[in-house]
Amino acid sequence: MHTPLLILIAGPYRSGTGDDPELLAANLRRLEEAAWPIFRSGHLPMIGEWVALPVLRGAGGTSPADPVAEGIMYPTAERLLAHCDAVLRLPGESQGADQDVAIARQRGIPVYHRIEEIPGYAA
Repeated sequence: MHTPLLILIAGPYRSGTGDDPELLAANLRRLEEAAWPIFRSGHLPMIGEWVALPVLRGAGGTSPADPVAEGIMYPTAERLLAHCDAVLRLPGESQGADQDVAIARQRGIPVYHRIEEIPGYAA
């Protein structure tokens, strides 16, 4: 047995979408596809947007393109990383995910690039 890890799933969310709601939703679904394998492997998956989007709505924002989002989206991920034990960096260009990886490395948090690298991975 291994100790369950809180693993931040980092990858493209806004990148390449032009803030189109359907493309944003598709990117979120791609991030969420990693949640079940992480959970099945005995860990707890986390996606920054799961926290940031409700906070954004509470602040009166309606999309990540709203001016208020700048003070919410990236700061949410940075705050989450204070609690996460690892990061899973999914493929694709993403300034935010690259920032998550940089913060994780500064803090000595492991960064995985494939789900199979996660301790206790269960196919």
